[in-house]
Amino acid sequence: MEKIRLEILGLSPSQSQSGSFALVLGEEYGNRRLPIIIGMFEAQAIAIEIEKIVPNRPMTHDLFKSFADKFGFTVREIVISDLREGIFFARIVCTDGTRETVIDARPSDAIAIGIRFNVQIYTYESILSEAGITASAADEAEEQQEELVPQSASRSSRSLTEQLKDMTYDELQQSLDEALKKEEYEKAAKIRDEMSRRN
Repeated sequence: MEKIRLEILGLSPSQSQSGSFALVLGEEYGNRRLPIIIGMFEAQAIAIEIEKIVPNRPMTHDLFKSFADKFGFTVREIVISDLREGIFFARIVCTDGTRETVIDARPSDAIAIGIRFNVQIYTYESILSEAGITASAADEAEEQQEELVPQSASRSSRSLTEQLKDMTYDELQQSLDEALKKEEYEKAAKIRDEMSRRN
């Protein structure tokens, strides 16, 4: 079965399931999107690796990478391999250089591990045909989700951005350290973005 390469397009709070996030994957040479609902912890693990934020202590997926490195294993690829009753399944394909091992995993964990090894993410046509949505449909769904966000929520996110603009660089650095200490990685990413804009 031919594999289709996917890219991570976005990660945002899910409007349908409170406390969950929507991880949106897109096919490399096409306009279909594969949205997968994932938990907060896994979303955080993916976000901090994408943003290259270094936590004070290793997270579970960092521990997996350290463990694999110490024992001479590496991850070769991640495959979103199946979809049964609305639930996605994934495989982590590992190798020690001589033999290959396939590990069953949730897609969120597999992707969090895969990006730490800087490997490709794949799926099959059958999965994209069943669960994929076209880019135009994805844009419409995103617009509808934005309309469903309460005004107070959008106001609070703007106020954080405004607060960051008013802070000195030293205050931003202090806030970044505090956010990392408290494991508030989304806030840390916003602070880091504001610091980057000033450099």
